[in-house]
Amino acid sequence: MRGGALTPDFTLDLHEHSLDAAYQRLVDGLDIARETGARVVLIIAGRERVLAAADRAGHRGAIRAKLLDWLAASRHANAIAAIRKAHPRHGGDGALYIILRRAR
Repeated sequence: MRGGALTPDFTLDLHEHSLDAAYQRLVDGLDIARETGARVVLIIAGRERVLAAADRAGHRGAIRAKLLDWLAASRHANAIAAIRKAHPRHGGDGALYIILRRAR
């Protein structure tokens, strides 16, 4: 991961969606990723902006600010082995790698 040699099996771009649309795209996309046996999912969400929690809903960085909470509360939480910051060529601070557990 550090050297950027990692190639994502599946990519989800949530950037520039509304919060509701981004959440639905995330959950549906992880369904597809798991069904197809993907292990590394690249999620592009944009960079998080430092804002008070109450001010995030309609501002830039809102999706990235909520992403980890969405993942932890989703039906996919138990399938996630690790979450790592993406290499700069895959989006750096504006993206994350989601490493999924092997299907049993």
